[in-house]
Amino acid sequence: MNGILPLWKERGMTSHDCVFKLRKILRTKKVGHTGTLDPGVEGVLPICIGQATRIAEYLTDTGKTYEAVISIGRTTTTEDAEGETVEEDSTNKSFTRTKVLEVLASLTGHITQTPPMFSAVKVNGKRLYEYARKGETIERPSRQVTIYELQLLDDVEVYEGQEITFPIRIACSKGTYIRTLAVQIGEALGYPAHMKELVRTASGTFTQEHCYTLAQVAELMEVEQVNTCILPVEYALSDYPYIEITPAIEKEIFNGQVLPADALLKIHDKIVFGINGKAFAVYQAHPTKEGFMKPHKMFPTIE
Repeated sequence: MNGILPLWKERGMTSHDCVFKLRKILRTKKVGHTGTLDPGVEGVLPICIGQATRIAEYLTDTGKTYEAVISIGRTTTTEDAEGETVEEDSTNKSFTRTKVLEVLASLTGHITQTPPMFSAVKVNGKRLYEYARKGETIERPSRQVTIYELQLLDDVEVYEGQEITFPIRIACSKGTYIRTLAVQIGEALGYPAHMKELVRTASGTFTQEHCYTLAQVAELMEVEQVNTCILPVEYALSDYPYIEITPAIEKEIFNGQVLPADALLKIHDKIVFGINGKAFAVYQAHPTKEGFMKPHKMFPTIE
């Protein structure tokens, strides 16, 4: 069993919970997720099975799309609705749609974020949430992420009230904390804020329409039709150019040898070589030999 299972993670479960349950359902140990989703978040979570676990990092590195509800008026320890209140502004607030759109535009592109204390980022060998659970706050390294698009999803012209909420769609790079983005939106508006709700609607090429719940996967397994919900490795590699292996390079590719770099590597960071449309190896530019490329991943036994 090799391929990608597009799972719809339900609220209340960790990504690891999903992997644990799928190992039992699919009766295989070689199962891995492609990026953590917090327990309070539901959405698209591609799962790698069998040899597809070799490309889990490719899926983790892809862009993501989310729909979130931003709440203006209160910050929390976790930057979402689950945390304890840190700061609250109960005054009656009022700002226009134009102002919100200006703020969203200002946060589109390359921005800097500091990971929240309640996150899985490692500092000095420990996860930040391990420090946070002990009541400790430590210095965290900031990171640059890319916000490709921020779209306001309602049609409200003037926002008013003690607590103001509005829905947005976010297309972003890996490593983006939507919770932190919610706080940044609030800061730009001049108020404390947090992320009230979040759904991941896409992860790379996988969308909600592709997804199955754990219950659906279990049902398909019972009737021996689980392969209908497992997509081939090639689907996850579809963003990279594909080259059919010819007799001229067959021996070198099969042996995982270094080759002269293909011109496509000037445009793409990886190239897929395969047989009859089936991926056999992924090549990338050689890190030390200019003008050459080397295999990064190989799938010799995938049928």
